[in-house]
Order: sequence, then structure tokens, then C-alpha cells
Amino acid sequence: MDDEESFEYTVGGGAEDEFAAMLFGSTEGKRSNRVPVTYRWRDMDPRTAHAVWHQLGAWVEWLVTTYHLPTSVVPDCWWKHSELVAELYALQRAEQASYTEDDGGYGPLSFHERLTHSIERLREHTRSAGCVGLQAHRDPVRRALPQDGPIAEAWSPDQMG
Repeated sequence: MDDEESFEYTVGGGAEDEFAAMLFGSTEGKRSNRVPVTYRWRDMDPRTAHAVWHQLGAWVEWLVTTYHLPTSVVPDCWWKHSELVAELYALQRAEQASYTEDDGGYGPLSFHERLTHSIERLREHTRSAGCVGLQAHRDPVRRALPQDGPIAEAWSPDQMG
């Protein structure tokens, strides 16, 4: 094959990632600007937490309505249960990421595959919370770890056995 028949294509000026994204969808380091950053709740400043919280509330309302989810999956008091909030937030982020400009078209299907697994986890968390059976919110029992744990003691390699 001579040079004119080569399938190699060189893009100058550092535009290789953009060209690859145009041809193949997502590339490493190339993200859509439409999807905001995913945060860890414990790392959010109050202003960010307030905005994220309101977006999550609206999204959960959309999710429950769109997918006809019963209270055995998402109870009316979901926001009072940290494990439900964490699962719903992760699912919200997955749904939003599945509709990015650089998705090759598989994102929505991947979201629905994740949704199936997430519904089962939500159902288990809701069953453990016990709110649905009582028809009222039940505060979760907070577990306190012993105070003589790894933070209190100096670590040494001998502890690994």
C-alpha cells in the first residue's frame, strides 16, 4: 500500500482527542461540558450541597413518576435515609452521564441496566428501614464503632498478620 492509500490520519495542533471523539464517541480525558461534576456528599460546601440537594429532589420525583416506582422501592421519606440518598444520587449521576454529547449511543441502555440493579438495592434498603410497613418514617439506628479502633491506635505492619 502506498502513502495515498494509508488509513492513518494525523491531526495537527493537539486536536487528536477531538478528532477521535468525533469518529468514535468518548475518548480518555474528553468529557462533555453538559454533565456537572459528581460530588461526594461529605466534601460539598453548603452552597453546593443545597443546589445538588434540590436537583436530586426534582430528579427523584421524575424517576418515581416516570418508572412508576412504588413506596417499597422509594419511600416517601427517602431523603431521611442516607443509604437511599446515596443510591439515588449515584443513579441520578449515571442517568445524566448516559446522555452526554460524547456518548456513542450506549449510555441510555447502560443506564437502564444499572436501574434494574439499583431498584433491587433500593428495595432492600427500604425494607431494612421499615418505613413502608409502618406507614410512617422510622429513624435509622445509628451505629457507633468502638472508640479503641484504628484511629485511636498507632498502626504497625505487625497488625496485618
